[in-house]
Amino acid sequence: MFQDMTKQMTDSMEPFKDLVNIQTRMLEDLTRHQMECTKACLEATMQQTAELQKCKTPVDLIELQQAYAKELEQTLRAANEQNMKALSDARSSMEKLASSSMNKATDKS
Repeated sequence: MFQDMTKQMTDSMEPFKDLVNIQTRMLEDLTRHQMECTKACLEATMQQTAELQKCKTPVDLIELQQAYAKELEQTLRAANEQNMKALSDARSSMEKLASSSMNKATDKS
C-alpha cells in the first residue's frame, strides 16, 4: 500500500518536474541570447570607438554613427527574434504538457 502511494505521488509530480525542466531550458536559452547580444553590442561599441579616430569630416562621423546605429538595431532585432522563439517554444511545450496531463487525469477518472 505504501509503495502504491509512493508511486502515485511520484507519478503525479512528473508533470511538475517536466514544467520545471521546460522553464529551465527557456531561461538558459534567454540568458544565452542576452549574453550574445550584450557581447555583440560591446564589440560594436568598441569598434565604433576605434573608428571614431579615423573620422576626418563631419560627414564621416555621421556615416559612422548611422552604420553603428544600424548594426545595433540589427543585433537587437535578432536578439528579440531569438527570445520570442524561446518563449514560444516554451509556451508550446507547456501547453502540450498541460493537455497531456489533463488527458491522463480525465482518463483515470
